[in-house]
Amino acid sequence: MKKNLILILILGLISCTRTEENNHFSVGIIADCQYCDCDIKWDRYYKKSPERLKEAVTELNKHELDYTIHLGDFIDQRFSSFDSLVPTWNKLKSPSYHVLGNHDFEVVDSLKSKIFDKLNLKKRYYSIDQNDWKFIVLDGTDLSFYGSLDSLKLKEAKTTFDKIEKDSLPYAKVYNGGLSNEQMNWVEQELITAQNKHQNVGFYCHFPLLPYDNGNLWNTVELQKLIERYKNVKVFMNGHKHLGAYAQKNGIHYVTFKGMVNTADSTSYAIADFFKDSIKIKGYGREKDKTLLLPQ
Repeated sequence: MKKNLILILILGLISCTRTEENNHFSVGIIADCQYCDCDIKWDRYYKKSPERLKEAVTELNKHELDYTIHLGDFIDQRFSSFDSLVPTWNKLKSPSYHVLGNHDFEVVDSLKSKIFDKLNLKKRYYSIDQNDWKFIVLDGTDLSFYGSLDSLKLKEAKTTFDKIEKDSLPYAKVYNGGLSNEQMNWVEQELITAQNKHQNVGFYCHFPLLPYDNGNLWNTVELQKLIERYKNVKVFMNGHKHLGAYAQKNGIHYVTFKGMVNTADSTSYAIADFFKDSIKIKGYGREKDKTLLLPQ
């Protein structure tokens, strides 16, 4: 009897360990590499970005990552800037993904439709299923004066912008962008699907939702109201604000990652380890370590 009890305890411990292993996964995160062959501006050392990306890829390849994602502004100017980064990015051992940022569209209009191929984007917004999570990858350039590539989207962009400019909202800036009605409807369907599958939800976007600042998504309030209706939404991660930021509201963590391009002598990127009850962010360079507790 005693031997049987010990065996049951051992098997139970093994089962718990395997469950914890199945729940755990790791993600590499980089924001605002933002390379161009440009002079220093706003403490952005554009010409150093290719070497910083190489260092990051070398380090990330030392870890067992389930995927790596760049949170927008891979380049800053000129379509040819992609060619200085893409070969390095393609050396990642993990699967890799991109989020669209405003500076990714700093190319001549005739080449904007080719950006998606350079970033290996089949769709401008999409989702990633990983373990018991769904990650919703937003396109905050969907409505914008630089990234809306058809007349109907451009018209919707102007209507959206005019409204927040009339309300004197701080993020009524032409370098920001928003989600179209079509994308918002898609987001809600993804949230419903995740809820039905008992998946946690994380978001990736270039533009932040919180804290409120001059860099937020144009329809930041509407998106917050939507995602707060779903208790399985745990985290929203973004770039754009190069100094980084953090906020928590109604059980959702809002993490702005620091820009890789900034400062003369330091880089910034991270590895996020996802567990059942927490997300542990290991920062490199200027990015600080964080532990985000997940309400159950």
